[in-house]
Amino acid sequence: MKRVRINAGKVGLVFKKGDYRRVITKGIHWLGFNERVLQYDMTKPFSAPIAIALLLQDKKLEALLHTIEVMDNEMVLVYENGNFKTVLVAGQYAYWKGLINYNFVSVDVGKIYITEQLDKALFNQMALAKYIRTFEVGATEKAVLIVDDVYTKTLASGVYRFWRNDTAIQVIKVDLRQQQLEVAGQELLTKDKAAVRITFYTQYKVVAIEKALLDNKGYEQQLYTGMQLALRAFVGNYTLDELLERKDNIAAAVMEKAKGLATTLGVRVLDCGIRDIILPGDMKEIMNQVLVAQKKAQANVITRREETASTRSLLNTAKLMEENEMLYKLKEMEYVEKIADKIGEISVSGNGGMVTQLKEIFAVSK
Repeated sequence: MKRVRINAGKVGLVFKKGDYRRVITKGIHWLGFNERVLQYDMTKPFSAPIAIALLLQDKKLEALLHTIEVMDNEMVLVYENGNFKTVLVAGQYAYWKGLINYNFVSVDVGKIYITEQLDKALFNQMALAKYIRTFEVGATEKAVLIVDDVYTKTLASGVYRFWRNDTAIQVIKVDLRQQQLEVAGQELLTKDKAAVRITFYTQYKVVAIEKALLDNKGYEQQLYTGMQLALRAFVGNYTLDELLERKDNIAAAVMEKAKGLATTLGVRVLDCGIRDIILPGDMKEIMNQVLVAQKKAQANVITRREETASTRSLLNTAKLMEENEMLYKLKEMEYVEKIADKIGEISVSGNGGMVTQLKEIFAVSK
């Protein structure tokens, strides 16, 4: 005989020659010949030394244990004294009753939606997070949910979680803010065969996410190509001079033509415009020469106009002086005043007119 003591919080399983015999709890116990005891801590999960089905044939031992059978496509969340502890996947488990208050929550992970009422704080627990797929749709975004390659629904902004299993899930997002698309550096020929390089911009917004993502592949690339072709068609109908003069009209026409395509793509075109028109080096030099010639011609016209106006003014003044002796005298005084500003002293005598005498003075000086 052998004496064995089982302390509080412990449980002993008695075996004889490898066969389970009985369970013993707190107290002093005597073991028979060839009997041995395995002691277990009741605060820890029970790990059976033999098939648990054999042990559970003992009703006394069965009453001391929580036994959990977790099936395929199932998962059990274990709570100890109200706090989340761990996750159990497919298999059979046992926990001791008595010291710890256990709670077991079974969830079906064969489905994708998390319908169980779980605390959101648990989703950040590593033990549980690895079984969850998380998708975030931003405040300025919408998304489509694709399950096994089938459109399911449209998602608004928020955080979405799904159980991780063999079901394929895609969340495809679209930014709903105003966006800009640039058709940059396009080499185009005008109606008069002038080669120009144009940078064209388009501002747009996605308004029908299902059309943009489900009915079209690469809606942005399609919009880019459509704007490019529309621009090419309109530029080919204008000469270089017309293009430079009417670029705003061309932008409006391209925008109008693009509206039909935009509707098909699920977007709305808000604005279009030609940002840059770049000419080749030789064409730029020719244009500069034309511009200089035009400005020179305009300057010559202005000069001739001013000369004509000045001559006409002199002629009118002469006629007035001829008809009015007082005006002639005033003109004399005006000339004397101007000469006095330039010369220190002038002596004039005799009965002749002052202007006549001044003329004779300056003639002698020469």
